[in-house]
Amino acid sequence: MNTQNTPVHVKLWNADFWRLSIANMLMTMAVYMLVPVFPLWLISQGEGAYVGWAMGSYGLGLFVMGCFCNYLVQRFRRNHVCLLSILLMVVCLALMYAVARPGLLPLPKGSSMVVLRFALGAAFGLAQMVLMSTLVIDACESFQRTEANHGSSWFGRFAISLGPVASLLLFKYQGIELVLLASGVCCLFSMFCIQTVTFPFKAPEDRVSHFSLDRFFLPDGALLFVNLFMITTIVGLVFSSTLSPLFYAMMMLGFFLALLAEKYMFADADLKSESITGLILIGSALLIMRHQSSVAEGLTAISPAIPPVFIGFAIGVIGSRFLLFFIKLSRHCQRGTSQSTFFLAWESGISFGLMLGYTVLSDWHFESGMVLSIIALLLYNFITHPWYMKHKNR
Repeated sequence: MNTQNTPVHVKLWNADFWRLSIANMLMTMAVYMLVPVFPLWLISQGEGAYVGWAMGSYGLGLFVMGCFCNYLVQRFRRNHVCLLSILLMVVCLALMYAVARPGLLPLPKGSSMVVLRFALGAAFGLAQMVLMSTLVIDACESFQRTEANHGSSWFGRFAISLGPVASLLLFKYQGIELVLLASGVCCLFSMFCIQTVTFPFKAPEDRVSHFSLDRFFLPDGALLFVNLFMITTIVGLVFSSTLSPLFYAMMMLGFFLALLAEKYMFADADLKSESITGLILIGSALLIMRHQSSVAEGLTAISPAIPPVFIGFAIGVIGSRFLLFFIKLSRHCQRGTSQSTFFLAWESGISFGLMLGYTVLSDWHFESGMVLSIIALLLYNFITHPWYMKHKNR
């Protein structure tokens, strides 16, 4: 397969890659377990006014530690930085548990959760930037790194559906406390997976700035960042509507179909095809969901399983394509920075969509999503893609 034109497929079977990828999946599951149930719990506690702020504060937190990332991995052992960041996630989840459990930590639930969600975003952001921009890359040979980035990102993508499925089932029968405990356990297992990987010592550079864009944000990829941010904002808008475990389970099916499509359908296709196809499918899914929400239950002839499959397939192929674009746009020694930029666009877009979906666009999830998908499609087709073709470095 020509890796210049299509996302590569993992041929890595060494144990270190799998351990780090599983750590990525568990850590991402821990965060996404809160996405569907956290708003439900806040609303049930009479704190519905804080839902949008709680979901949005997480997205802001993602950026807080980014400028320190390069300094921290140069000054300290990089795996220790990642482990400490995940441990801070556990602390945030433990404090959430204490606030949620009656009588354990008598603090205002709404405002406390906004602050703790912000701290969770900061810890998760640093952990992911170190893991994806440094640890995964260092654990592989130089000729395998694009495959490693692509493969590990798919583990995180599946966690977007696995986490909500698990949390919705737990929340239904046991409440928010067990969801938070399960989320913390996922973080601890993630730490265990990272701890089992041995990383050789690397001497730090002679002069390391405390504040840097290295391993944080790729200025040359700003246009890609904006376009991907718009696309994942649509996903956040969808997640802010009331969804069932079936929805997230069918999204997983869409992810599997996207993996197959990358290998067989898009192998020799035009570079535009994946993103264009994905955006059309997202728009179609939103149109179907809008139709289903406007008719009486049981009267629509369209299966409710179709939209989540479309969305899973779409964000699967779009995510793979944009990840490869970020890598190929980066210059020498900027691969890690490109990974962090992709991660920030992906996560902050979903967070922003969730915030909008629970505040100003609470009655217009699907309509606003359709408008945004059209804008994102036009931006990609007429501006982003031609610009990328002129500026890519690999």
